[in-house]
Amino acid sequence: MLGLIAPVNTHMFLTQAAGCSPIVNAFEAGSLHVHPVEPNTIAKSIAIGNPADGYYALRIARQSGGGAYAIADEEAIEGINLLAQTEGIFAEAVGGVVVAALKKLAASAVIKRDELTVAVVTGAGPRTQDIVSDIVRPFAIQPNLESFVEVLGV
Repeated sequence: MLGLIAPVNTHMFLTQAAGCSPIVNAFEAGSLHVHPVEPNTIAKSIAIGNPADGYYALRIARQSGGGAYAIADEEAIEGINLLAQTEGIFAEAVGGVVVAALKKLAASAVIKRDELTVAVVTGAGPRTQDIVSDIVRPFAIQPNLESFVEVLGV
């Protein structure tokens, strides 16, 4: 607004777990009102059924030409796995929600290969190991080189 930087064409997209997506519901309904929901998702850290700033998040997504996506728990787990395999990052369910939404945005060509895209992935996977216990097998390594080598099998 002050003219100190050139205008940017930023589109804000928000993601919520499908089991707790009051902002996405309002976005999809074309409403300005975020109606509370009862949370039912593995993504506990974003399971906020009545988000205090939901109206503002909704407004930014709309005003910027962005969007809103609800991600099923199964998609979140796939996102956790994809992030771990491709980037070596073990994120909690919220990170999986973000990655799953990015995957949808890319598949539908909403985001393009030549565009800069920033994804905010928060929360460390070890906090929520229970949701991926059938995929992730943690190792106990003693604080010595022999234990490390034994676990790696080298």
